Amino acid sequence: MNARFVETVSKPGKYFDGHGLFLRVRPNGGKQWVQRITIRGKRCEIGLGSFPAVPLDTARSLALENRGKAMLGGDPLQEKRKASEGMTFDTAVEEYLNLKLDEFRNDKHRKQWRSTLDTYAKPVLGRKQVSEISVQDVLRVLQPIWQTKTATAKRLRGRIESVLSWATVAGHRSGVNPALWKGNLSEILPKPSKIAKAQNQPALRLEDVPRWWADLNEREGMAAHALRFLTMTAARSGEVRGATWDEIEMRNGATSATSATQGAVWTIPASRMKNGREHRVPLSEPVVKLLETLPCLDGSPYIFFAQRGGMLSDMSISSVMRRMQAAKEREGAVGYLDPASKRAAVPHGLRSTFRQWAAEQGYPRDMAEIALAHFIGSDVERAYQRSDMLERRRDMMTSWSEFLMGLNGEAASMVLRVPR
Repeated sequence: MNARFVETVSKPGKYFDGHGLFLRVRPNGGKQWVQRITIRGKRCEIGLGSFPAVPLDTARSLALENRGKAMLGGDPLQEKRKASEGMTFDTAVEEYLNLKLDEFRNDKHRKQWRSTLDTYAKPVLGRKQVSEISVQDVLRVLQPIWQTKTATAKRLRGRIESVLSWATVAGHRSGVNPALWKGNLSEILPKPSKIAKAQNQPALRLEDVPRWWADLNEREGMAAHALRFLTMTAARSGEVRGATWDEIEMRNGATSATSATQGAVWTIPASRMKNGREHRVPLSEPVVKLLETLPCLDGSPYIFFAQRGGMLSDMSISSVMRRMQAAKEREGAVGYLDPASKRAAVPHGLRSTFRQWAAEQGYPRDMAEIALAHFIGSDVERAYQRSDMLERRRDMMTSWSEFLMGLNGEAASMVLRVPR
């Protein structure tokens, strides 16, 4: 067998490889690795997990390891049975996350992983042995929220599947993964795409931007500074909260925010980007003036630091916008609502506001998309289009800052009052 065959084969049956390893394809499309092996003179079968959680190379390695143990007089089947004793879902989650959390790119993702499992899966599955968890158990977790919180339920299903796949490979359970979607839960639950429509993050109306910006300039605190920076750079919240002083480069090569500059650049490393690619952000003069007002905290690398010197929390910037909206509502005003959904605007929606502004101002589509760190075109197009239009984007971002302030021309760069 080869990896392509394992991925595409769909006809039910048994497909043999070597060392007694074979792939069992079930009528429902599920695929399970099984090894036939003789242990102390007795022929038996050992389940090695399901595909794609266990790829071909891993199955071969496990089969070879089991064969070696049996040849030396060991009992890999008994070892597997012993390992499966006492492993609850709660324990499996902890073991899995201890191994995998470092692979996640940002702290928000790590917290969400644990939070969804603790909130929805733990009450139902927490004390159950992973070897005893069935499709019906998984459905008891998913069905209450599948229709009402579809996006969350979809992610939750994938996380349960990952934990149980790890438990299978680690020898704590066997058989088809009960959280598997294709040929399993897909036959019971409606497709997520059929019951939930993606909702865009609520954005500001362009007409509301100048008064919203003026309102924001009345706000004090590090989170408000971060929100101003986020708005003028059209960056994501996580990119801003994780920004460090050494990512800022001034024209003269200095990395201090106290330098008078033109041509400053904020370079976000690939490790902090959603798309996994380094991203350069041209900093307009108003952005630099904002940076010049900010203090540096000894021992903290962050530009926008929390009280104890760490990174601002995920909710801190959002809280500024919520308080702004709440204040308007207390005054009896509508506040800052998305024109389509009528929901209160949120920080991520400001990127949509910027994108709409750029389109209406006639800026090239590719230039605006690059500013948002979106992939442009196909892989081939990206291979040939290697310019990030940095200096052209600098002019665009300067005009965006001027629009935020409700001013035109050079005077705009002089008006950025930052409360201290």
